Amino acid sequence: MLQDIAAAIIPGIILSFMIGPVFFVLLETSVVKGFKAAIVFDLGVVLADIIFILIAYFSSYRLIQSIKDDPALFIFGGLVMLTYGIISLIKNKKAEKNIDEEDPTELAKNNYFSLFIKGFFLNFINVGVLGYWLLILITIGPRLKLDPTRMSTFLATMVITYFITDIFKIIAAKQLRTKLNPKNILLIKKFISIVLIISGVFILSQGLLPKDKQIVTKAAEDIENNR
Repeated sequence: MLQDIAAAIIPGIILSFMIGPVFFVLLETSVVKGFKAAIVFDLGVVLADIIFILIAYFSSYRLIQSIKDDPALFIFGGLVMLTYGIISLIKNKKAEKNIDEEDPTELAKNNYFSLFIKGFFLNFINVGVLGYWLLILITIGPRLKLDPTRMSTFLATMVITYFITDIFKIIAAKQLRTKLNPKNILLIKKFISIVLIISGVFILSQGLLPKDKQIVTKAAEDIENNR
């Protein structure tokens, strides 16, 4: 068991530093809204990961085949993320017109439930995350002899390591909070909106251009070659 735990630590750290919309929004939430808000957001992200793990674990091969042959999931996820990014960018531009230099907290009001849903939502609509967990299961499954206990230990350690690493990222990002003013906050928010738009276009392209769906396709091919 200790070997399985040790083997899961590095992949968990790597997962935490994978560059994507969740990575940037987590840092933004820490800087703009504080430690507690970022933790709540990250818990939503982790919940989405757990659901992906369960889906991948219980229906990995059939699910890979379904996703490989149906680009609709990529198109849907990409459109949702693209729309979310565009709406956020428009809202930030409107807020810029009414910015109040004397009230830096106005843009950082916290609604913890919406932050949790936001974290879950941003992670769940990214089909690439599901592909990542499918690849993890395909890779580590044979090594762990498909033993449910060993696989559960490995995956749980990965998620816990990922979450702990995120806490350190949140703490590091929070140090920038003292240097913020309303204009800087809006710049950060606009940057995150642009990241979401770019990510949405990328995911959408995976559905519109099937040859670009390399992650899931490769996962399916690996399974077929090992059967």
